[in-house]
Amino acid sequence: MKAPIALDAYLDYINSQWKPTGSPREGPGGSGIGVVTISRQAGAGAGVVAEALVARLQPEAPKDAVPWTIFDRNLVKKVLQDHDLPSQLARFMPEDRKSEMSDTLDSLFGQQATSRTLVMKTADTILHLAEVGNVILIGRGANIITAKLYSAFHVRLVGSLERRLEHLVEYKHLSLPDAKEYARTEDLGRKRYVKKYYGEDIEDPLLYDLVINTDRVTYEEAAGVIAGAMASRRSSHRSSLRR
Repeated sequence: MKAPIALDAYLDYINSQWKPTGSPREGPGGSGIGVVTISRQAGAGAGVVAEALVARLQPEAPKDAVPWTIFDRNLVKKVLQDHDLPSQLARFMPEDRKSEMSDTLDSLFGQQATSRTLVMKTADTILHLAEVGNVILIGRGANIITAKLYSAFHVRLVGSLERRLEHLVEYKHLSLPDAKEYARTEDLGRKRYVKKYYGEDIEDPLLYDLVINTDRVTYEEAAGVIAGAMASRRSSHRSSLRR
């Protein structure tokens, strides 16, 4: 699986573009969509779908625009950089932790750094990235954080356990028993994270613009469905502006 666009290559450019204007930048061609959030069941192919979506969206973007970028695991690094936090905190930040992080972090690092503080800083960074635009945000309640932004399009990827385990074995090179444990732990952890910090059920379809079963379509087709839905909204937006 091809790696997402490197984060370090243009972190400075993203930061230079950050201007708190109050409204996120529009997507390619003034589409009104510059943010895609992807919530997923473990093994439903979010990373592959996101990469395929970038491949579809990037050619449409203006040459001087910030490149479409995937933020998943690399979001942790961005949060730590944005808020000048010690790199050691990275191990306390996954959305799928089995146990709650202790508030004794402040004694470990000499500052107040509770789990809720880190979640709030993550939300700040997600909104920062949404302001810059042309981002695909995977997980961490990004759909809820950006729910009121017209520029955001929200997707949920689901699939049968059997197919998702096949994906984990192929893409993460896990044994079948390890894949089963990984899927169970990740799904429970993500559900707990969204419920605890945002008071929502991650499986509620009303939180999303589009729910895709990746059993029924290929990852490339899923990316095409998302891009098509974004284009449809762009067309509707433009039509409403002409009225």
